[in-house]
Amino acid sequence: MKMIVASDLERFERNVGALLQYPARAAAIFLAVAAAVALSLTVLNLPVGLVAVAAAVAVGSLLFARTKVLLIAFFVVALAIVPFVVRDQYWLRVTVTIGIYAILALGLNVIVGFAGVLDLGFIAFYGIGAYAAALLMLKCGWSFWAALPVATAAGALLGVLRGLPTLRLSGDYLAIVTLGFGEIVRLTFTNWVGLTNGPMGLRGIEAPTIGSYSLGFDAARGGYTRYYFLVLVLLALAVYVVYRVRRSRTGRALLAIRDNETAAAAMGVNLSRYKALAYALGAAFGGAAGAFFASFNLFVSPNSFVFFESAIVLCMVVVGGMGSIPGAILGAAILASFPELLRFLAEFRYLIFGALMVAVAVFRPRGLMKA
Repeated sequence: MKMIVASDLERFERNVGALLQYPARAAAIFLAVAAAVALSLTVLNLPVGLVAVAAAVAVGSLLFARTKVLLIAFFVVALAIVPFVVRDQYWLRVTVTIGIYAILALGLNVIVGFAGVLDLGFIAFYGIGAYAAALLMLKCGWSFWAALPVATAAGALLGVLRGLPTLRLSGDYLAIVTLGFGEIVRLTFTNWVGLTNGPMGLRGIEAPTIGSYSLGFDAARGGYTRYYFLVLVLLALAVYVVYRVRRSRTGRALLAIRDNETAAAAMGVNLSRYKALAYALGAAFGGAAGAFFASFNLFVSPNSFVFFESAIVLCMVVVGGMGSIPGAILGAAILASFPELLRFLAEFRYLIFGALMVAVAVFRPRGLMKA
């Protein structure tokens, strides 16, 4: 551990030295950050604390590049202070929403980025987890902590059941099947009125509690702060699991399938088994994110799980970089916050959103971050 920290310190010194050696580059970075800060404060009217943290993260990412321990420690500190410097509860709620989308993007990244399997109905597992948790808490009196693993398991089980019939499909046929599955799940939520209350949705869901201590929204005690730290813990667990999977034999097999199925099969990789594992793991993340969403929103309805949501999560993975763990989180942060940042432009924000997607496809076809 000491050797790793010492090596990271050497890399940090080289990064600082490189900026000092090329003052023009350092000045350009400083001006770019300053312009972004000025734009955020004046045009977008963002909270000062949020802008300060974002600017620190941008600069820190450059200074701590290729330093694993120091970079992780820096991000942990930066994320931990967000609720204390961002006093605007609206933007704190937005950051919690970004955390939910980041978990979804990590789950879809396992299916699309690791295994190379297109999935246009991923949001169905999000809905399954949300409704499973909501029904258990409302009709059975379960707590969030008891419903969370059940919702996660429900997502994984449905992921395998949906994946098994599609193991030999690819291309347009696979896209149609996954799209159809997502719509079937949404229509089930809409029409099974006796169980799901149909389009009216399920209300009265309780926030997570630890004993008698509620983790829900409390205007007098930090607002969404406790939700923020809860989603941060869940996101950290998701990152750890995906990271371990990527570095495991299963991860290497999935990447081999993504690159060339024929070559992977010739080398002895069981395509059906590993694809089923990818479906199960990715859908489990969707179920867990859905359970948290139910307890965070305190209300679920079929309108939260439309095809547009699947498309947005897929765009997060593609924009961030397929197969990249930091890329999935970056894509979620950009695309989940973008509509809120440009809300003052009303309908034109979607035009800019589309232009951004086109620009990424043209100039960064492999995403913003490499795997």
